[in-house]
Amino acid sequence: MEIEGKLAAMGLTLPPPVQPPPGVDLPFSFVRVHAGIAYISGHGPQNVDGSLAGPFGKVGADVTVEQGYEAARAVALSMLGSLKRELGDLDRVSAWLRLHGMVNCAPDFDRQPAVINGCSDLILALYGPERGAHARSAVGMAALPFNMAVEIEAMAAIA
Repeated sequence: MEIEGKLAAMGLTLPPPVQPPPGVDLPFSFVRVHAGIAYISGHGPQNVDGSLAGPFGKVGADVTVEQGYEAARAVALSMLGSLKRELGDLDRVSAWLRLHGMVNCAPDFDRQPAVINGCSDLILALYGPERGAHARSAVGMAALPFNMAVEIEAMAAIA
């Protein structure tokens, strides 16, 4: 319960399962474990009731870099919530392997890494430099589902 203790000490809570908008079907697993690897589907930020959280819109136009950073931090909590439900214990993550961060952004926006740092920084704070270090991409997108500002997927090794 080391990771959950750190979350509590930071005043952070994990959201419940995502509640998609009415009429939206999500026919996939949010976490798929195979051969010791957890493949974590793309997640967005969530509210405490499980609904999708803002800010919505394009970073660099409707959303500031700072708001995008906070959204990416919230995505980390969303992914951790899915991992907790799948694994039962967040301490089973032996290494974060990869994050792929997608930023819904204005055409000339080029600070995607600064946005996705919100997720990376929280993972590193919780898991430390050994288990939390990960490879990463941070890319700009013309649009994301539901007009989310940030979506992130990941891979983690499981003990």
